[in-house]
Amino acid sequence: AMLAGAQTPEVFPLWPQGVKENNGIKVDRTVDDQGGISNNSTAELLVFHPDPAKNTGKAVLICPGGGYTYLAMGYEGEEFAQWLVKQGITGIVLKYRMPNQHDRIPMTDALRAMKWIRSRSEEWGIDPAKVGIAGFSAGGHLASTVSTHFDSGKSGTTDRLEQYSSRPDFQILFYPVISMEPKYGHGGSCRQFLGEKATEELKKEFSNEYQVDSLTPRAFIALSDDDRGVVPMNSIRYYSALKEKEIPAAMYIYPSGGHGWGMKDSFKFRNEMLMELKAWLMTF
Repeated sequence: AMLAGAQTPEVFPLWPQGVKENNGIKVDRTVDDQGGISNNSTAELLVFHPDPAKNTGKAVLICPGGGYTYLAMGYEGEEFAQWLVKQGITGIVLKYRMPNQHDRIPMTDALRAMKWIRSRSEEWGIDPAKVGIAGFSAGGHLASTVSTHFDSGKSGTTDRLEQYSSRPDFQILFYPVISMEPKYGHGGSCRQFLGEKATEELKKEFSNEYQVDSLTPRAFIALSDDDRGVVPMNSIRYYSALKEKEIPAAMYIYPSGGHGWGMKDSFKFRNEMLMELKAWLMTF
C-alpha cells in the first residue's frame, strides 16, 4: 500500500452525463505551481480513503477557497483531505465549477456531491449519518450555503442520486465568507457568486446568517482575529445565529494569522487548530 502522505486520490466526474447550466466561462482552466485552478468549468470529486483498520465511518466533503474565481486545491483541499485520512475519515475534495455570476452553479455541484457521497456510503464504509462538509473562505460560504439550503431527498425521480439527502451532518468552516451584505461580506465573492446586479432579496438569501434554522448542522469554526480579507464578523454572526437555534457550535478565534492559512506551516496556530478539530470530531 502507498504511504498515506503520498496517496493519489480516485477522481470521479460529478456530472458524467453533462450539465444543464453553463457558467459561460470561455477560457480554458489553468493550473498554477501550487496546484490552484482558475476558470474551472468541470466538476470533479477527488476521493482519499482512510486505512480500513482506522476508518471511523465519517466522511467530509471539502470546498477549497479562492473568492469564487479560483480553487486553492493544495493547502485548502488535498492537504486537508490527507490530514482527515490520518484521522480515519474519508476526505473528498470538491473541484466545483466557478459561478462567473451564475449564482446556483457551485451550490448545485456541492448539493449533488453530498448526495453522491451518500450513494457510495456502503461501498466505501461511510456511515450515511456522518457525512459532513468543510470549506475555506469562499469555500466556507459554499459549505455554509449547503448547510442552510439542503434538501432531504426527492422521491419519485428517475435520477437515483436525487433520492438521497444533501444535508451535511456537520460543518467545518475556516475563515468563512458567510454574509453577502456590503458591511461584512467579501465584495469579490459576492460579485462572482451573485452577479453585479444582485437584488437585496438575493443577497439576504445567500447571507447564511439569516438562513440558519433548527435543522442546520453542528459547526466547528476557526479563524484569525486579524483577518482583513474576510472579517471575523462573518463567523461571529453565523455563530450567534446557530446559538439562537440552540445548535452545537465551537468557535476558535486565533490571535493572528490573517486570512487564507489553510494547512500552511506558516500559520502559527496550526497545531492547536488541528488538535481542537481532532478533539471536536471525536465528540460525535
